[in-house]
Amino acid sequence: MALDPQFLTTASPAEFVATVKTASDGEIRDAFGGEHREALLDAVFDRFPEQFRAEKAGDRSARIDFEVTGGPGGSSDTYAVVVDRGTCAVEKAPSAEPQLSLKAGPAEFLKLIAGTGNPAMMFMMGKIKARGDLGLASALGTWFETPKA
Repeated sequence: MALDPQFLTTASPAEFVATVKTASDGEIRDAFGGEHREALLDAVFDRFPEQFRAEKAGDRSARIDFEVTGGPGGSSDTYAVVVDRGTCAVEKAPSAEPQLSLKAGPAEFLKLIAGTGNPAMMFMMGKIKARGDLGLASALGTWFETPKA
């Protein structure tokens, strides 16, 4: 299994998706609950600006917080994806108020961003919690390229 920081940093988008598809929820939880959690999360969030499609977001601006649970001792980590009129940046431990907050365990989070899970179903089953502008949540799927494995 290739859920290690080095692989996630260098993997192509298709390799990333293939890894998420083949990893079990338990393998993902174990990897993101261990000593490499921060490096793994950094590697995943570093992909957001690369996958951003400015032409789809247009001149919109938005701040989306992703809280990923399942850390050591029940901890969670929050990153913000900040879209601002054609640009995309990521903030670690954000302090500004988001328009949308999404909260998920590591397996659900990876499935969401890799496009291998059904966001509406995960939301309805309570695996992803959303607060704020839910219309923005549906737009996110078009703002970021979802690679095919």
